[in-house]
Amino acid sequence: FVGMQAFEWTKLIREGVRPWGNPLGATQFGSCFFMITGFHGLHVSAGVVYLTVVALRVWRGFYDRKGSYETVEITGLYWHFVDLVWVFIFAFFYLW
Repeated sequence: FVGMQAFEWTKLIREGVRPWGNPLGATQFGSCFFMITGFHGLHVSAGVVYLTVVALRVWRGFYDRKGSYETVEITGLYWHFVDLVWVFIFAFFYLW
């Protein structure tokens, strides 16, 4: 996701779309697009790092010894929330 986002940002910047302006349309588009997708990309990156840590702990049996999978459930809820937010971002920027 983040790799494709970087590709898209590079393409838009080459076409002249910037956070402070947009020669292709509304000037606010650039700032809103880069801010919202960048903030989402930051949360995706943080989620991938945290999911990796939790997956390694599950693989090593950390939660079996501790007797609680609450952290795994919360991590799953976070990831699903980030995914749900992407559905709305995608609909807002790419479909409307």
